[in-house]
Amino acid sequence: MANNPMMNRSTCAYCGVGCGIEIHTDTNGSHSVKGDNLHPANFGKLCSKGTNLARTLTQEGRLLHPMINGLRASWPQATDYVASEFKRIIKEHGPDSVAFYVSGQLLTEDYYVANKLMKGFIGSANIDTNSRLCMSSAVSAYKRAFGEDCVPACYEDLELADLIILTGSNTAWCHPILFQRIKAAKQQRPHMKVVVIDPRRTATCEIADLHLPIKPGTDVALFNGLLSFLHEQGKTDSHYIEQHCDNFDAAINSARNDGASLNQIAQRCDLPTADINRFYQWFAETDRTVTCFSQGINQSSQGTDKGNAIINCHLATGRVGKPGASPFSLTGQPNAMGGREVGGLANQLAAHMEFNDQHIDQLREFWKSPNLARQPGLKAVDLFNAIEAGTVKALWIIGTNPAVSLPNASLVVRALQRAELVVVSDCIASTDTTQHAHVLLPATGWGEKDGTVTNSERRLSRQRGSVDPAGEARQDWRILTDVAHAMGFGEHFPYKRAADVFREHAKLSHQNRNSPRLFDLGELADLTDQAYDDLQPQQWPIRAGQGTPRLYGDGRFSTDNGKARFTAVRCQGVSHPVTPEWPMALNSGRIRDQWHTMTRTALAPPLNAHKPEPFVEVHPNDAARLLLINGQLARIQSPWGTAILKINVTDSVRCGELFVPMHWNNQWARGARIGELVNPAVDPISGQPESKHTPCRIEPWHPQWSAVMLSRENLPLPDCQYAAKIKGQAFYRYELAGDNPLDTTQEMMATLAHAQQEPTIRYHDAQQQSLRCAWLDEAGLKTCLYIGPGSSRSVSSADRNWLASLFTSSTLGTLERKALLSGKSPAGVEDCGRTICACFGVGENTILKAIRQHKLTDASEVGKHLKAGTNCGSCVSEIKTLIAANSP
Repeated sequence: MANNPMMNRSTCAYCGVGCGIEIHTDTNGSHSVKGDNLHPANFGKLCSKGTNLARTLTQEGRLLHPMINGLRASWPQATDYVASEFKRIIKEHGPDSVAFYVSGQLLTEDYYVANKLMKGFIGSANIDTNSRLCMSSAVSAYKRAFGEDCVPACYEDLELADLIILTGSNTAWCHPILFQRIKAAKQQRPHMKVVVIDPRRTATCEIADLHLPIKPGTDVALFNGLLSFLHEQGKTDSHYIEQHCDNFDAAINSARNDGASLNQIAQRCDLPTADINRFYQWFAETDRTVTCFSQGINQSSQGTDKGNAIINCHLATGRVGKPGASPFSLTGQPNAMGGREVGGLANQLAAHMEFNDQHIDQLREFWKSPNLARQPGLKAVDLFNAIEAGTVKALWIIGTNPAVSLPNASLVVRALQRAELVVVSDCIASTDTTQHAHVLLPATGWGEKDGTVTNSERRLSRQRGSVDPAGEARQDWRILTDVAHAMGFGEHFPYKRAADVFREHAKLSHQNRNSPRLFDLGELADLTDQAYDDLQPQQWPIRAGQGTPRLYGDGRFSTDNGKARFTAVRCQGVSHPVTPEWPMALNSGRIRDQWHTMTRTALAPPLNAHKPEPFVEVHPNDAARLLLINGQLARIQSPWGTAILKINVTDSVRCGELFVPMHWNNQWARGARIGELVNPAVDPISGQPESKHTPCRIEPWHPQWSAVMLSRENLPLPDCQYAAKIKGQAFYRYELAGDNPLDTTQEMMATLAHAQQEPTIRYHDAQQQSLRCAWLDEAGLKTCLYIGPGSSRSVSSADRNWLASLFTSSTLGTLERKALLSGKSPAGVEDCGRTICACFGVGENTILKAIRQHKLTDASEVGKHLKAGTNCGSCVSEIKTLIAANSP
């Protein structure tokens, strides 16, 4: 696996699967990305986001230079300013008056230096991470059960299992390569069963033998019921429990109190009794069972208890760390695991150490730290509450966008506005968060960064820089190191390259060798620079030169007595139930082709085509009752905020519940920042917010006007109530609506489009209050704009795909110029429809035509004709739906 000079092996920048990639650089400097056939996480496969990674290797929107109070600065100036301001505030208010908020997008080396600087030398544990929002409940559950944050499984277990339970995980969209591995294994071993537990019917249900659309907040009741069932049916492993576990009696007694019968569990979870019985029977009868859990479990005010309810069932049957049998947390971010290893959470120390006297003394000695923090710091939600309250004065945000991603986002914005000092290290210049920064520090982005990441199966992989840093961008570990030097801690931060940081991190982890803790990279502590550059993927703990695929298979755990601990849990429901005032339950999550707050994925046109606008999914019964019309707009309100979204009527959600994607922000949409709505309640143990259940209400929103505009230029979003910007191949598209008067809007929009230039083509219907115009120049179509009253039919019927195609042509014929006024393609030009397959850009109408013309009855046949669904496979479920509705 040595690197070719024109090819670097690296790791994908998105989810926790940790796919290996190859970055190829042509002699002309252009880049392409393909899957690494030798990487054990993906064996060459990539999802739609990974397939389009090369499109994000661009300087568009990049932060290129340090900035202080809006003015360009040199690196020495910026470094000295940050250091001096932190020192001033610490001197005036103490070390707990400052904080870092970091990210699972960082590499382990970046994370390590940030954690060391804050906890070891500033002397506060006020460093937390956006991983708090996605996997901290899983961390807490593993630690309660096993004594350490250790995932016991590996990906191979997904192919060895006879029963896979996917709970709180739309694996098909959020971990697509793992989904494809499960799907392929199921095809090879048809007896394998898959159970999907999710309030929504998602793309993951394509391979489900059983879907349990559970009532939100009742997961503990379901798994407590399973534990009781196993015990009553004599399916628990009493020998394993006696030899390797503690606290079983308390756990089983608590489980029984959550429901004494299948009927009671069914009623509580709002599920058919027969389906629960089938699920319980399958679990009881199947030794090789893997339960994969993700955000639907973690993002809850009872997320830790949910995780432990799952783990209890595996402990009770001895199914931990065995081939094809484990409770398996699927991590959301590419290096959330690496952040956990170095203590990136506010309640951890480095190398899986805790805030106790022994570990504090051990770490202080290792770091030679004069001022090591002695107690946990503020977790994410509490941290921003403290900033808003004025007790935390300075904040350094690194590689994340909390003004969008945190719940109660309006409070986050107020906090940033109140802080004395906000420093933001990022690769993107304009985000909802950077707008509030006093200091901006340009960091390297994906493709430029050099270091390591750890995926969901504890597999360490290298991320290798293949592109020169944009502008003056620097590696995050170096930025932190420079500030540490400027603060007077230079001798403790001697790092010259990422390998120096890694070696220290590995050496520290080796101190676990004589403790119950399993995290250990000690055999890598003396790697040469070349050996670090050539480091191959491997799973920790690394012993005798080998990685370790599974943990705890011998029944020996990371507790003082070596035994796992059952946890007595009871179902508490949700923190804020629906009420007559707030009668709907809002669920937020990810969609297939976007990532977090879109700062990277929105730059790749194919990823914007499948779900181009922010939307809300509504059950048909609710839509009929509330007069919500598919494709029109709705206002959603919660006790914390408001958003306006496009309506998508679908029976994939439960009646009384809504689903919204969490990605859109003020850079790509107006009025659609979901963080403003989300319930800020947190799990009392993990501090993870309850992002899957927010009480709300929804109503139609009737704009005074609507518009669509396509432009060759990247124009600012207009100041209107609803706006969505979509980047295409050679254009930007704007979907707009507002409640200000139409006549002033038409004038405003025309000015926005091209200042004082008169349109080349213009049509104004005063009676119908419709305006259509286009600007052309020597390069072809520059901008086209269509405005009408209300939810205008002339606007909604404009053929977006045909209009987009005009931007790739330098000349427009007479027929096309005439057609521009209607916004519809001339006769003979087909609309390919909304994109279904982002990997190959195949539209809905193209697929429907092939289905009808060739009488296709299977998704694989569509793939043979159009290639759709043959790469990552995430669109196969939609293709199957089209076939079912349109086959002859």
